[in-house]
Amino acid sequence: MQLREHTWTLQGDRVVLRPMNEDDWDILLKWNSDPAVLYFSEGDDVVAYDLEQVQQIYRGVSQKAFCFIIEFDGNVIGDCWLQEMNLERILEQYPGMDCRRIDLIIGEKGFWGQGLGTDVIRTLTRFGFEQEKADVICGVSIGDHNPRSLKAFQNAGYRVIAKTEESPGRKARFSYDLAITREEAV
Repeated sequence: MQLREHTWTLQGDRVVLRPMNEDDWDILLKWNSDPAVLYFSEGDDVVAYDLEQVQQIYRGVSQKAFCFIIEFDGNVIGDCWLQEMNLERILEQYPGMDCRRIDLIIGEKGFWGQGLGTDVIRTLTRFGFEQEKADVICGVSIGDHNPRSLKAFQNAGYRVIAKTEESPGRKARFSYDLAITREEAV
């Protein structure tokens, strides 16, 4: 399976989201093999992915998503996607609606905490509602150990729709699902 590519380039207030392509594996591998980056983006037991795993993840996601590379001031700093919702717990809350999800990584740690994630979320949200005609867009399973991500979604207008207590011993005590509807985004 190959990465499903697209031709959309999205301009945010500060970021540019360009289409991800088969030439991006070196940077995707860099971020997905950095334990500090993965601490915030993955489950408890993931400290690094190898190239085959990274290709499998992104190629799989891309079949039902628009995958992008995040650029800021000419620097490649992360990746993101707008994906058809794949979690039953979310779909059950919005029956019959076109529900999507946003996932992102700011892989270059020097760019953390500068509001770029919020700009990415706003840009993908606008694309999801205006171009894709989605009804609801979500950020899912955001652990309380990642307050920057939670704040980025909230700063983009998303509201918490579920707070789930995690099992003892996990890095997150709670995880959050957030959502914004087309009406709320106006």
